[in-house]
Formats: sequence, structure tokens, C-alpha cells
Amino acid sequence: MPKDNRAAFLDLAPVEESFRDAVLAGLSRREKAIPCKFLYDERGSALFEAICELPEYYLTRAEIGILAQRAGEIAALIGPRCQLLEFGSGASRKVRLLLAALQDPRAYIAIDVSRELLKQATAEIAKDFPALETIGACADFTEPDRLPPLPFEQNGRRVVFFPGSTIGNLVPEEAVSFLRGCRRIVRPGDGVLIGVDLKKATVLLERAYDDSAGVTAAFILNLLTRANRELDANFDAARFGYESLYNPDAGRIEMYIRSLADQIVTVAGRQIVFTVGERIHAEYSYKYAIGEFQALAARAGFRADTCWGDGIGLFSVHYLRAE
Repeated sequence: MPKDNRAAFLDLAPVEESFRDAVLAGLSRREKAIPCKFLYDERGSALFEAICELPEYYLTRAEIGILAQRAGEIAALIGPRCQLLEFGSGASRKVRLLLAALQDPRAYIAIDVSRELLKQATAEIAKDFPALETIGACADFTEPDRLPPLPFEQNGRRVVFFPGSTIGNLVPEEAVSFLRGCRRIVRPGDGVLIGVDLKKATVLLERAYDDSAGVTAAFILNLLTRANRELDANFDAARFGYESLYNPDAGRIEMYIRSLADQIVTVAGRQIVFTVGERIHAEYSYKYAIGEFQALAARAGFRADTCWGDGIGLFSVHYLRAE
């Protein structure tokens, strides 16, 4: 009979004061902004899972299709007895395709900022893969160097799995810095398996980030609801709207919260003035040509080993080997 495997859990989440400090600092800037990692409270994480099911949001379907088709090839590259670290694990759905294909994987460490979703997802992985050591770490995965030290698997590789094109939320210099952080927690010969969205027609990109059902708008505007709940703010959601656009010169989707009126909002006891049309930057999503991303990864100490596409130029999955 399979053993009773339960996921270990490490709670290393940023304290609430960090949200307060980030919001006050971001709203005090001339060009207001709130870091996108704060989109993922419990409701935000649920809304993002809903976004992944939308017909306009091709990214999830394309990536899952690549992983399903290429899982055997990926497993052969990674090799037996691996230790898999997933950054931004969410509901841990995509990783199941890898875990089922890998030869004798030894450990799965899921890292995400959404505490309750992480607990549920790792409990389900532990139940369905009883021979696997499963650990959930509630932490900011954008800072790999600040994760707790984990013992290396002596007879297998350590591989970072970073799906969903989340790397696109970082500006290119931040992406290089993030990948350098990944490089410091793996050894030469270990790897990173990463999803990267590709440059394509503007109409496809803009539809993916401004869906007809308004789920993406709700996801972004949930930042205001979170601030009301956690920072004693008094944002009136009816006086703010969602705006997104593709910036072809920068190669990125830009997402904003726009003030629909001249108004004053109180946040954590501080008054913030908004003029009509003024925006809060909420998130970027950079898109890359394959060669562009491989050059970026090389700056962080990784060699582009293999790249798989979906066949119609929507999405790519890269295996990067640490040099």
C-alpha cells in the first residue's frame, strides 16, 4: 500500500507591513505603481485561475499542450531522481504532467505567495504522488536567494520549473537578475524549465489581457479591494477602471488602474490625490522572440539547451542548463 504522504509547509510569506510600505511608496511616486506580486491574495489567485480558463487567454492552453506533448523529452533531459522547485506554483496543475513523466523524482517544492491555495495544492500532490517528498513554501519566489536552504539530491539534478510566462512580469533587467538568483540555487548541469510568451499580433495580445467577461479587470482592480481590507483604505471601485494596451516598442502588455475622477483616497491614514485619468501601474507582461530570450538567459549563466513551441507561434517552453 502507498505510504501516507503529507506535504510539509513553510510559511515565509511577506508580512502585511510590506504590502503597506509598497502601496504607500508606490502611490507617492509621480507615476503611481503597485508591485504586481501583491495581486495574488486569496481572491486574486482565484481570479487568476479563472483567467487561465478564458477563451481569449491562450497562454495556459498553449503551454499545457507543449508540456503534454513533450513531457517524455523533458523528463529525459532532466534525468532520474530530480528535485523539482516550482516558482509561482498556483494550483500545481501543470507540474503534474512533469511528475507523471519523470523517472523516480525525489522531491517537489512548490513556492507561491498565496498561502491557502498553496496548502491545498501541495496536499493534493502529496496524496496523488505518495512516494514523492512534497514541500509547500509560502514565500516571494521573485527573490530566489532569500529562500531557505534546501539539501541537494546527490544523485539527481535540481530543476527550477517556472511556467506561465511569469518571467514576463519582470522588466528585462529584473528578469536577468531573477535568473541569476536561480543560477545561484542550482549547480552546474542543473536546469530551469521556463514558459515564455512569444511576440505576435497585437490584437491577440490585447484580447488576452482584456477579456470580454471582465475577469482580468476584476483581477487587477482587486488590488483596491485588498488595500481597503488590509490598509484601511477607502477606494471606491466605481471611481476607478481597468486599462491595458500593448506597447510594441517595449514588447510588453501594460496594465493599469485608471482614476475616473478627481478624488482623494485615504490609505493607511495617508491621503493620496488622484486626478482624472491618472493611472496606477499594476503589471507588465513582456513578450520575447526565442532568440531574445535565449540571449537574456545567457547573461544569467544559462545555456539554451532545448526550446519547444506550440507549432503556431503562440508560446514557448525553454530548458536552460546551468553553466
